[in-house]
Amino acid sequence: MPRKFLRKFLPSHATIHANRHVARFGRWLGHHNLWHLHRRSVAGGVAAGMFAGLIPGSNPVQFSAAALLAIGFRVNLPIAVLVTLYSNPFTIVPLYLLAFKLGQLALLSPDGGLPEFDVTGDSMATWLSAAIAWMTTVGKPLLVGIPLLALLLSVAGYALVRLVWRCHVVYSWRRRPHARRPSKHT
Repeated sequence: MPRKFLRKFLPSHATIHANRHVARFGRWLGHHNLWHLHRRSVAGGVAAGMFAGLIPGSNPVQFSAAALLAIGFRVNLPIAVLVTLYSNPFTIVPLYLLAFKLGQLALLSPDGGLPEFDVTGDSMATWLSAAIAWMTTVGKPLLVGIPLLALLLSVAGYALVRLVWRCHVVYSWRRRPHARRPSKHT
């Protein structure tokens, strides 16, 4: 994997440990896997970020969850936090719709789209009862679908990074003999 490329954007170990905010948590943040760029650590960071990215809430909640997962599993922390950005205002609606469909599939409920939010009356009580009925219809598949989709995305992200990293290493090793051959023109 292009470590040199990733190192351009990630802070060095000295910078990390010199930071006064990080120094408070030195015991937890001192593990080398949290900052090193190797296949297992980066793949685990991607998996942690993919899982935390679907946690409902704003970016600080997702960043914190990704950091806690990275610390708990001792995988690359900056990668985990950055990967959570895949869920953003442009992608969250399709992701939650996919989670809803996945939840319907897991619950073996009828395959239909999102139920319509139908308000026939104009009183607040009618609107409130319609909103509660709509939320209970959507809520159960979504409650099951979000963690299921997060788990599937994290497993897929982990496997994809491991595969791409492995292919890159094999390709680099196969190119080595060709790169070491002396040129015929000298």
